[in-house]
Amino acid sequence: MTSTQLVLLIAVVVVLVLCGVGAWLVARRAALRQRFGPEYDRVLAEQESRTAAEHELRERERRHAELELRELSDDERAGFAARWREVQHRFVDEPSAAVAEADDLITELVAARGYPTGDYDEQLAQLSVDHAGTLESYRHAHEISERDRAGQADTEDLRVAIVHYRKLAAQLLGEEPVAPLTERESPRTDDAPQPKEVHA
Repeated sequence: MTSTQLVLLIAVVVVLVLCGVGAWLVARRAALRQRFGPEYDRVLAEQESRTAAEHELRERERRHAELELRELSDDERAGFAARWREVQHRFVDEPSAAVAEADDLITELVAARGYPTGDYDEQLAQLSVDHAGTLESYRHAHEISERDRAGQADTEDLRVAIVHYRKLAAQLLGEEPVAPLTERESPRTDDAPQPKEVHA
């Protein structure tokens, strides 16, 4: 083999290796995008670079793999579903109290499944691995709950929060915990018509 042939062979090998690495990186990025959905874009916006964002998401996956997650028993599932129905019915007369109770119930449900609950940001990070599709809804509902504690949320905000909490409850329970809010179950107000049905 001549030196020219050797150089060409090395060049071909290098190109093939680079193509292989590039394809692997593209596939890895696509897998992260698929798993985290809108959370991928959110983390990308928060981090200084795509590399840092993807490192953060892979770290979430690593920590998530260390969790001891479990399915709820039939009795536990039925108990949480019954409690959710009580929260939704309470919303009719006490929307603020119902939203606070929904926030607490979701935290208990998350803990029962084996997710961490001590630190809210870490809770969101771990939930994002399996529940990225509803994470933004949960984040929004929790923000409304916090604003309500400060007296800065109105009845429509609280209705939105309940609908959002319901989405994550359904995912964590593995079933629809209760039918969507109906006109009868909407909070009573004198100055605005109530929606006939609110779909989650």
